[in-house]
Amino acid sequence: MGRLPTFDQETQVTDRKLSAYRESIDNIDAALIFLLAERFKITKKVGEYKAEAGLPPADPGREEIQIARLRSLAESAHLDPEFSEKFLRFIIDEVIRHHERIADDG
Repeated sequence: MGRLPTFDQETQVTDRKLSAYRESIDNIDAALIFLLAERFKITKKVGEYKAEAGLPPADPGREEIQIARLRSLAESAHLDPEFSEKFLRFIIDEVIRHHERIADDG
């Protein structure tokens, strides 16, 4: 059997630091998944309401207001507003697809 590589003390400290960073990232990723799940539970109810009320699946005015609000929040948080807009647009597009499916099934 081959020998496992040995690490000097500096590498071990770096590996512990890296492991700690990754653990934090993993925790944040888990929180994001649960937050998205909660968000989609609510948007499903919105889609059902819109279908019952005969409202269109998309609301471009609301979407633009949300994007502007979240771009501003992103800037305050020192997050790239372009990235935040792309991320939100992806979520909005998925919500609209869900709402269209709900309206078609209703």
